[in-house]
Amino acid sequence: MPTKRFGARYGRKPRKKLTKVESQYKGKQKCPYCNKEGIKRVAIGIWQCRKCEVKFAGRAYTI
Repeated sequence: MPTKRFGARYGRKPRKKLTKVESQYKGKQKCPYCNKEGIKRVAIGIWQCRKCEVKFAGRAYTI
C-alpha cells in the first residue's frame, strides 16, 4: 500500500482515499489517439503519450 509512508497518522479513511487516487493516476492508462498503454501525467490535468508524443488535457487524476 503506497500510504504506509504515513504510518499511523491522519486516520484510516483519508489514507484509503489517497490510495485510490494515487492508483488511478499512477496506473496504466490507454492513449485516446493510438490506444497504447503508455500515458504519463506531466502535470495536474496534462497528460502525454510516450508512444505518439501527443499532449492533451484531461482530468486531474484520470484521462
